[in-house]
Amino acid sequence: MRTILDRRTLLAAALAAVPTLRGARAADAGVLRIGYQKNGILVVAKQQGVIEKRLEALGHGVRWVEFSFGPPLLEALSLDGIDFGQTGDAPPIFAQAARSSLVYAAAQEAGGSGSGILLPKDSALRTLADLKGRRVAFAKASSAHNLTVAALEKAGLTYADIEPVTLAPADAAAAFARGSIDAWTIWDPYFAIGEAGDGVRVLATAADIARQNNFFLASRSFAETRAAVLAETIDALTGVATWCTQHRGEVATLLSQGTGVPLAATRRAVDRTDYVIGPMNARVAAEQQAIADRFHALKLIPKPIRVADAVWTAPPRNG
Repeated sequence: MRTILDRRTLLAAALAAVPTLRGARAADAGVLRIGYQKNGILVVAKQQGVIEKRLEALGHGVRWVEFSFGPPLLEALSLDGIDFGQTGDAPPIFAQAARSSLVYAAAQEAGGSGSGILLPKDSALRTLADLKGRRVAFAKASSAHNLTVAALEKAGLTYADIEPVTLAPADAAAAFARGSIDAWTIWDPYFAIGEAGDGVRVLATAADIARQNNFFLASRSFAETRAAVLAETIDALTGVATWCTQHRGEVATLLSQGTGVPLAATRRAVDRTDYVIGPMNARVAAEQQAIADRFHALKLIPKPIRVADAVWTAPPRNG
């Protein structure tokens, strides 16, 4: 039976993830609430306490809230449950189309390189074209959603040529394990864990299909009222990214310790990650706009959006 991850489900997931944070805005005026997932620069920063150290001088603390994937994280952002977080390319597009007041604070170009399409044991599929008529699982409104669409386009297929099965990562992993789906589009660390399974094959990786960027996002109200805090946070994360590039072995250890993901899988994810953070530039904004236009053409978002309307510009730094 197909499971549909609709907006109501995402809303419930977001509320469940932040039960102690809703309605706490006044009490949290001096706290940066960060949403994070089981991978990437934010986990390293959390383990190292880098942002806490940087914001201490501004009289700010930090609170961390974990999410399983991007759409619930951005639902929490729109509900004032968190102030800041990181997702892949598709979640902010769906959020902006749903009138969420968010901004792109920074980009991690090609940060979604650790994604791909997995095939279960004994699968007869050999090429992307073989996905025609198949049940392909991915998380709705996630970067995997976009990667699936891009893969179909690359193979000369359309979205109507497959049977989309929209599942959260944990549910998709279970469906994949019992053989009830034909392919699974997913990102690290789930991708790294899945590809190590018995007989599992990789049909294609993001590098084979399309470049995927990650983004650091903030609520517009937070960016406008606490711009200095946001700027310091991005600057601190830029330093973490540089450190990650130079210490991949240590990154894998920190991520494994911080998430509980096996070290071997974490190492695979780290080895294929590009740890570079920069401001939203014209090229990245154009790539993101093209994805938004694709989703609108497929009627997956209800209206066209302008990514440029949500790009934040950091204030000039003193000194």
